[in-house]
Amino acid sequence: MRVLFIGDIVGSPGRQIVRDRLADLVEHNHIDLVIANGENSAAGFGITPRIAEELLQTGIEVLTGGNHSWDRREIFDFIPHEPRLLRPANFPEGNPGSGLFVGTAKNGVKYAVLNLQGRVFLAPTDDPFKKADTELAKLPSDVAFVLVDIHAETTSEKIAFGWYLDGRVSAVVGTHTHVPTADERVLPEGTAYITDVGMTGPHEGIIGMDRAAIIKKFIDGLPTRFEVATGDVQMNAVVIEADDSGPRNHAGRLRAKSIGRLRLRAD
Repeated sequence: MRVLFIGDIVGSPGRQIVRDRLADLVEHNHIDLVIANGENSAAGFGITPRIAEELLQTGIEVLTGGNHSWDRREIFDFIPHEPRLLRPANFPEGNPGSGLFVGTAKNGVKYAVLNLQGRVFLAPTDDPFKKADTELAKLPSDVAFVLVDIHAETTSEKIAFGWYLDGRVSAVVGTHTHVPTADERVLPEGTAYITDVGMTGPHEGIIGMDRAAIIKKFIDGLPTRFEVATGDVQMNAVVIEADDSGPRNHAGRLRAKSIGRLRLRAD
């Protein structure tokens, strides 16, 4: 089983490269399941119903979220009716939507995607470690592939999370910082891991935003409006291959065989 996870999609440039390149990428890499983080897809802040539908029509099966999930108020009424659009499961009780989705990949394998958010240097949320335990316990035994998107600020929290879930899920991928890390590996008990997948969008700015405004804010500290950058549009992603014929991990899930970084530039 081969799974593509696309790093945080930023604004219209990020959406455009997904539209332009995803179909060929899926075919060339024999991808069975596509997942992406979409919390920055609406001008860099949040996601709208129209954009969520647009991205899901490109071939993405599940969209994860993060600290910008609620930036667009119109998503509040939409998210309960679109189970493929997730927000972190450890958001406070009563938030609309869900952080867990169970589906069937096009190769017939039943899968789950779990979205969680870290607590270091981000707004307070419930404990993602304990919430992972709770959400994973809900999964039926026939769910073979489980991927967790841990949307967090610090490398240490994400690495700790990867080790905590090693052998219990098929993959743990980090999002949020928009800068890809070079630490992809398969942990000893068969869980694919990377601290941050990176960003899908314009790389001539600063984490997707126009660099002039951000540099100015660092210098004078005054409030400023951030706009999505242009130039050097890239898709940063990972391809995870799981062994669907070999022994399972001790939670009964598919073990990862490999995880590899992928970087594509717009034509």
